Amino acid sequence: MTKIMGILNVTPDSFSDGGNYIDLEQAVRHAKQLVADGADAIDVGGESTRPGAAFVSAAEEIERVVPVIRRLKRELDVLVSIDTYKPDVAEAAVHAGADIINDVWGSKWGDCSMVNVAAHYDVPIILMHNRLEPHGPDMLAEVRADLEDSIRLAKQAGVSENQIWLDPGIGFMKTHQENLFLMRHLSITTDFGYPVLLGTSRKSMIGLTLGLPADQRVEGTIATVCYGIQQGCEWMRVHDVKAVKRAAVMMDAMLETELTGGE
Repeated sequence: MTKIMGILNVTPDSFSDGGNYIDLEQAVRHAKQLVADGADAIDVGGESTRPGAAFVSAAEEIERVVPVIRRLKRELDVLVSIDTYKPDVAEAAVHAGADIINDVWGSKWGDCSMVNVAAHYDVPIILMHNRLEPHGPDMLAEVRADLEDSIRLAKQAGVSENQIWLDPGIGFMKTHQENLFLMRHLSITTDFGYPVLLGTSRKSMIGLTLGLPADQRVEGTIATVCYGIQQGCEWMRVHDVKAVKRAAVMMDAMLETELTGGE
């Protein structure tokens, strides 16, 4: 069955919900609502990854996320993911109870040492596709090659095969048309055989297509989620958990039901 990862941004400047959950009690309340709505995991982020967002030091990011993670692990029976590309933040988060590392740079930022943290603590790491340079004419081949590099780094560091997840990186260093094209070809990611997390929630691909602001993109998000499920993505990272969960359950039922006789 499709799993849902609810987004919890404890940041002042995230593109959709920046500033809403900076306060610890607000963050915990929102996480509890996400779980009540059907989230199987909570993804805690302490630095916005939107274009132009301010850089946050590792120390400040740790100060933002660690108290939240400790409370979530104490008060909720749910997987917790740390959304960071900084190894020091990931290590502090895992010490606080985080179960998963979600790295938007696929362990290619800085000294590429994020995979060492995942290997040392034997936790799953989500390797998202990202890059510094725009794509050339064969974007799909480049996405695949970039993901292969991240997988190689993980394996060389000693990350177990069953602890590697992938994310196609919708919205990261891709044009509007490239994002739509990659959605049509998610098999580039799913064909590796690892669990795939799809993160399209409220993103500009949807806003540009529908001409809608971030807080009015739930229907567009659901469309991308259903399409992703059909192409084999197992996890969906979203803001609007209740609506997406219902759509995912319906998609799973249609895709998995077989006739066994009778009427």
